[in-house]
Amino acid sequence: MFTKTRAIEKINSLIEQIVNLQNIERGSAQFNKWIRDVQVALEHIFGKDSRHIKDFNDIDYSLMAFTFDTPDYKFQEKYVRGLEDAKHVLVSMIEEIDEYWDDHSAENILRNEKSTPSLETRKIFIIHGHDSGTKETVARFITKLGLEPIILHEQASLGRTIIEKFESYSDVGFAIALITPDDIGSSTKDLDNQRKRARQNVIFEFGYFIGKIGRNRVAGLVKGEVEVPSDYSGVLYIPFDESGSWRFNLIKELKTVGYDVDANKAI
Repeated sequence: MFTKTRAIEKINSLIEQIVNLQNIERGSAQFNKWIRDVQVALEHIFGKDSRHIKDFNDIDYSLMAFTFDTPDYKFQEKYVRGLEDAKHVLVSMIEEIDEYWDDHSAENILRNEKSTPSLETRKIFIIHGHDSGTKETVARFITKLGLEPIILHEQASLGRTIIEKFESYSDVGFAIALITPDDIGSSTKDLDNQRKRARQNVIFEFGYFIGKIGRNRVAGLVKGEVEVPSDYSGVLYIPFDESGSWRFNLIKELKTVGYDVDANKAI
């Protein structure tokens, strides 16, 4: 439990790392770790369903619109500005704690969080394309962990549209996007440079869950040589390798957000 003083010290320590991050290239392992560290800290300080986590997750570090002619320095400038925005947001949180918290505030936050309806954490949504084999492999593994895989087409429609059905089954504690090479695409300015991509529904649902439950509760399993979304900074991508080490990496991420799962079941 965080006291007022400890909460301020923790956020200050995360702010101090921003200077070093601004001096390295975007998309680095250090940056991805920092994003995750901030998300975990805010969850413990303010509660997992707090607006503070959403405010932080809404910060953009990548250009939302660009062409193949956009110079690299423009991407770096946006990355640096994003870190500045993050700094201001975190400073604002410190000011909020300093002005409105007393030493019992953290206890009150946790009490309020427990009284708020939570997501169905036993349920893991599996976002998939056309690779049925990978989908079944991941679903069986989730079941072995004692959790319930949610595969949309296996759920009852009850006369609802696809988007209505999707929304009704999206109250889950974690989502796994299977980034499999199902499609091929390219820029209209470079038609010869075609790359394998995931299905469009996979990318859409991937982004939906990032916005709904947070980047720390979404993981992408990447199979083979396939293009991954470049704007999803801070989102974990796990290689879907034949050795099966993806299972242990996935368990680690589940444990990070509070799942009590047994790594021995990955064997």
